[in-house]
Amino acid sequence: MYAIVDIETTGGHASANGITEIAICIHNGKKVIDRYSTLINPGIDIPLYITALTGISNEMVRTAPRFDEVAHDIYHLLHGKIFVAHNVNFDYSFVRYQLTSAGYDLQCNKLCTVRLGRKILPGLPSYSLGKLCRHLGIENESRHRASGDAEATSILFSLLLQNDKENHIATALKQNSKEQVLPANLPKADVLALPQSPGVYYFHDQKGKVIYVGKAKNLKKRVSSHFTGNNPGPQRQEFLRNIYRITFQVCGTELIAFVLEAVEIKRLWPRYNRSLKRFEHTYGIYTFEDQRGYIRLAVDKQRKQMGTIYSCNSLLEGRTILRRLIDMFELCPKLCFIQNDTLPCTGINNTACACDGLEAPAEYNKKVNTAIEELNGVLPTFAIRDAGRTDDEQSCILVEKGKFYGMGYVSHYFDADNLQQLKTYLTPYPGNDYIKGLVSGYATKFPERKVVFSQ
Repeated sequence: MYAIVDIETTGGHASANGITEIAICIHNGKKVIDRYSTLINPGIDIPLYITALTGISNEMVRTAPRFDEVAHDIYHLLHGKIFVAHNVNFDYSFVRYQLTSAGYDLQCNKLCTVRLGRKILPGLPSYSLGKLCRHLGIENESRHRASGDAEATSILFSLLLQNDKENHIATALKQNSKEQVLPANLPKADVLALPQSPGVYYFHDQKGKVIYVGKAKNLKKRVSSHFTGNNPGPQRQEFLRNIYRITFQVCGTELIAFVLEAVEIKRLWPRYNRSLKRFEHTYGIYTFEDQRGYIRLAVDKQRKQMGTIYSCNSLLEGRTILRRLIDMFELCPKLCFIQNDTLPCTGINNTACACDGLEAPAEYNKKVNTAIEELNGVLPTFAIRDAGRTDDEQSCILVEKGKFYGMGYVSHYFDADNLQQLKTYLTPYPGNDYIKGLVSGYATKFPERKVVFSQ
């Protein structure tokens, strides 16, 4: 027995919205044998755009029952049936959320007429309910009303049953089938193609645009976890509506996947990624020569197209490093922008200070260059050699003078003691403090995988 369901709601996800109307058609595999339909008072205002779409207004539902008042009838209509709907996960998430709130635990097998339509009636220009009905000649005089859409879906389901020559419906109902939990528009083949390897995966929308990037130790397991459970929150509901395709890149290690995910999120700026899209106020130490010929050191926010001699996480960290260089090499605090007042220079060599022109540029610049060499000397250059995607290669991540350079794959027999030669095998990527922290932490945890280059 099948319960063909359609609902109208106040919004797109169950946890913050309510049902305004529900219709259920009980189908015995041949025809509809029972019907149920009612308006429901959602307990919250119906937005004007929803009223414009469905015709259901606040006045219409004011005297309608609340969901908990009809939950008993709805539960017993659905219990033990196969829950069928057009884009089933949307309707099921709302109904199950409301039943749970009323004290009922709904557990049903599900069938999605969008997914079944793509399999049983392939090649149609659209599988939205309205366009599918027009193409198949199914009349629906109450579009965007639960009763009209449920009746239309019932007729569509009967046609699907009649034309299911390859038993797609029976296959979808098998206990180990993933069809019931997959997004309506996502081909099952995309999930089946995922390997059980580390990597990065991409969710694409209908136009092919990447809307989410994720990393995984096991691609198949991680991607499948997005579609399990019945989370009524907005992000899951957005996924279910908008995921049309999945692509992926296999990585040699989980670390490579972590780094590539961070790079790709910055490059693609996907709609549903949040955690790695924070704006980073990173700082750097810069050097330039002023009009008098003195080399100046300064701390400022990192900017594109401007190279730093040292990257730091904060203005405080940069100024602390500059003060140490000032003390070690008798640099001028005014020329390093540490002292910004009009008082006499507080440097060690203030009797013949460069800021007053009492120390020649050539002499002062020698000290600055020595300080820069010292700073560069403490920045590590190392590679991490680790497992590759196949047995005959290794992954390699390169950090050069404290900065993430890039990564790639080299032959298992490649000798990585030549830095310049190694760089020709790697792909440069933009780095940031998050990536630098990932790589440095990994190198500390697994020192045996670290190859240090002499400066």
